[in-house]
Amino acid sequence: MNPPLARNTRKLFTSSTTPNDDSGPIPIPVSANITNDDMTPASVLSSSSAASAAAALDLLILTFNCAKNLIDVPVFAAHLQGALRQNSGDGLPDLVAFSLQEVAPLSYAFIGSYFLNPYYAKYEEALNLASSRFLEEQESSTADLVDEGSSYEREEEEGLLKPSKKSQQQSQATQTKPYTLVRAKNVGMTAIMLFARDPATVTRVEEAECGFGAADMGNKGAVGLRVSWRKDRDSRDETEVTLVATHLAAMEWNLKKRNANWRSIASGLTFGNPKEAVPGVFGENTSGPRADQSGAGDKVGPGPSAATAVADASGSDSSEATSEADDEDEAGQPLITSDGESLAPEHKAALKDISVFKPSSYLFVAGDLNYRISSTTPPPLSIFPSFDPDSPNHYSTFLPRDQLTQERLAGCAFKGMSEAPISFGPTYKYNILEKPDEAVNEEAVRAGVEHDGVPEVPWKFAPHRWPGWCDRVLYLDLPSWLKTKSRKVEVKAYNSLPVVKTSDHRAVFLRVQIPVVSGENMRKGLEMEESNSDDGELSHDPRINPPVLVDAHAWERREAARRKELLVGMSAFLWSTQEGAILLGTMVLLGVGSWYASRGW
Repeated sequence: MNPPLARNTRKLFTSSTTPNDDSGPIPIPVSANITNDDMTPASVLSSSSAASAAAALDLLILTFNCAKNLIDVPVFAAHLQGALRQNSGDGLPDLVAFSLQEVAPLSYAFIGSYFLNPYYAKYEEALNLASSRFLEEQESSTADLVDEGSSYEREEEEGLLKPSKKSQQQSQATQTKPYTLVRAKNVGMTAIMLFARDPATVTRVEEAECGFGAADMGNKGAVGLRVSWRKDRDSRDETEVTLVATHLAAMEWNLKKRNANWRSIASGLTFGNPKEAVPGVFGENTSGPRADQSGAGDKVGPGPSAATAVADASGSDSSEATSEADDEDEAGQPLITSDGESLAPEHKAALKDISVFKPSSYLFVAGDLNYRISSTTPPPLSIFPSFDPDSPNHYSTFLPRDQLTQERLAGCAFKGMSEAPISFGPTYKYNILEKPDEAVNEEAVRAGVEHDGVPEVPWKFAPHRWPGWCDRVLYLDLPSWLKTKSRKVEVKAYNSLPVVKTSDHRAVFLRVQIPVVSGENMRKGLEMEESNSDDGELSHDPRINPPVLVDAHAWERREAARRKELLVGMSAFLWSTQEGAILLGTMVLLGVGSWYASRGW
């Protein structure tokens, strides 16, 4: 780290943190909106599984639309440190996952990892900087608690005090990188990064990807990692977590495309080739590339139906008005084998195991989901959400219009998944201003308000877009046959980070404690529950009733799309970047020089 950066970083992290004003993150209750009082049958869990259930995975997931820009590492690290402080419990999370949209310009993203490495490196640096500072804070705060034994323990034989094991680990962590990058993967401009405190606790990682763009390319898409994790190197109990980073179709009027994108994830984001999972079952793909579902290039919306327009105006649920149209666009998949027979139960089970709804895995989906609060753009002089808690236009009054909540509760998208209560303001679309004169937060900027030691950034909402909660994290909890009041995904924090200068989105993070339950015990009771899947909550569990079956030809289309991405990426690199122009010019000069040289012979 060069000296100027070190000085800048120290200034950011040692500045006193001013309490959040109305435009900053707002603390939330540490409880999820999940209610299920069913107790687990004693026959389902063995004594070993009960012991493993006491262990928990501490997971933090952050989603951020990067706007194709490199982040300012000290600033982003300062805000990450603020996130780590919220309900931090015993310390740093065991795993950290970043869902990054528009992570880099299209040309770099389509070519691949070599051009993305500088962008990845910034996030790795920011996380380790924030984590090191967090550990230093913890170490200094416990130094005064010797009498309580929090940082030191007594050696009985010698009667001396020595640093506790946890304190020693924290001191060592500040001298090395607290987190190790386990895996980074992208599909087009959407990327996922997985970090671990101890990489040895991650025993297996699988990958998946799908695109929503033209010919299945990844200008919009989803990328997934399936991770097996154990508490420590000696533990025999493992739990499996599926992490999905995604960027759905943009624009207010593209609600149907966003729902179609989700169905593409449910059917096409597979952690294995479906034809290899059930060999000899499916025939050749004759359908060709799918239509563009990314929303790219959509300039004018088709206009909402009368029912949707009324719902938008009243703030009521518009899902019923759109669900019938969504059904017409249902993403198809082979429902019969090449011999014309229905899929056998064992084939359906094998396909489900490579899908995002694997019965023995948790599921987390994070990204710029792009759901808005209206199906049309705002007319002139529209009233936008306010961060003033005393205002009649406080952002909480706009939340009932949120499309994602409406669609999820109606079963049109993300059926069966959960989301922690939203207690933060809209995360999009922010116009970053050079001066505070027209800023919504002008008073705070002029007063020198800081967040996490970083000065408030002047901003206002973009007038041509409704402010909305585009950036979200949803999850699939323990199956109903295992979940109890005391054993479920426990939400520790769900919040947004402050506005930064490099993006028109605010980052959102979710921190949870996940019970460690083995895949074997996750599956126990599944057959019994499937026989009762028409009743109650079970009918909404996608592990039992997936919204769509797996698309057997998704891998083939994605392989073809990847070849197209390389061609598009190289073309864009040569014609739209400075490096490409230099390379192209060099090639032209070499060609001309070779021609003249050949004439001389």
